[in-house]
Amino acid sequence: MSVFEGFLSTSETLAAFSDHRFVDAMLRFEAALARAQAQVGLIPKSAAHSIVGSCKVELFDVAKIVRDSGRAGSIAIPLVKSLQEAVALFNPEAERYVHFGSTSQDVIDTAMALVTREAVSLIDADLVRVVQALLGHAEAHAATPVLARTLMQPASVTSFGLKCVGWAAPLVRSRARIAQAAARALQVQLGGAVGTLAQMKGQGPQVRRHMAEALGLREAGAAWHTQRDEWVALGCEFAIMAGSLGKIAKDISLMAQYEVGELAEPGETGRGGASAMPHKRNPVASMVALAAAGRAPQRAAALLQAMPQEHERALGAWQAELAEWPQLLISAHGSVRALAGALPGLQVDAARMRSNIDRLRAELPGTAADEWFDPALAGAAGETALAQALALQAQLHPRHAAP
Repeated sequence: MSVFEGFLSTSETLAAFSDHRFVDAMLRFEAALARAQAQVGLIPKSAAHSIVGSCKVELFDVAKIVRDSGRAGSIAIPLVKSLQEAVALFNPEAERYVHFGSTSQDVIDTAMALVTREAVSLIDADLVRVVQALLGHAEAHAATPVLARTLMQPASVTSFGLKCVGWAAPLVRSRARIAQAAARALQVQLGGAVGTLAQMKGQGPQVRRHMAEALGLREAGAAWHTQRDEWVALGCEFAIMAGSLGKIAKDISLMAQYEVGELAEPGETGRGGASAMPHKRNPVASMVALAAAGRAPQRAAALLQAMPQEHERALGAWQAELAEWPQLLISAHGSVRALAGALPGLQVDAARMRSNIDRLRAELPGTAADEWFDPALAGAAGETALAQALALQAQLHPRHAAP
């Protein structure tokens, strides 16, 4: 991962998609496969015991497996070869049961679902922090008047609280959709060479059920080697979330301009400074969110483009999807983490908001000024903000909502 990727993401998500963590997830697949096959009598229990005992990532040269994957055409091929060698050291008879009846895509797709589940959890936790911060500002500034802008020009008076509610609402909806999409997409992949599980002699569906239970993933009921709709739908939800976060960042960065001066990201040592201009306070959290919003559409488009896949197993399209997927989630988490860190301490200059309204009023004839730029207009907007904030809070934590 490049230095430029690092500062736009988080150490946790980078770790989740690291070579070491991914190989570990593949070994978890292989261990679950062996256990499940032993449960239904497809392979000897002694062989399963040997395979499971060898599925420990610390026993493997991860860097070599990754290097060898380029020549093999899949990271699963050198991984399985290394696992077979490890198993054969202690139980030569068990070697032939390693990866039995499975195929490379089975282990890779399932491993990707496992590491993605971790990323989903990280993103969800930070998304809740973002929404909570916005709803806190919505309540605190429900009646704080601020200029609304349309087409980049001052339009009328609204409430800053209502603006915060408008920022929070798409994120609450995104969180619900991501949870629903993840429940469908995070599933075991097991189909064998062409999706029929032919080598498992009719026991394949039962093996898949056991594996799903052991790994905590959904059992799809069939292989989804070239049916990528649920998976891509989850990716698109992350792209939409990144866009909604980018909208917030765009507004904050505009309101934080010195000439406007209504908002500022929290100031702290080492954050947003400029070496040559000590007066600058760069909105770095907004910058990260805007960068993610700029990158996410291309990642989502690549996933969508990869959906027309050849017959039962793809040549190139699936492999392209694999490369794009981590990048989408890595930047998405960078975006939500950046705003989760900045929004609780967002500095709201209510006096400057009022001053900007008053300055505009002074430049207009009395009738127009009273009709469109009276700060009292924020009162009604504030009541709406409070009502909507309560509704969003109930959606965010439905178990705590009033019956």
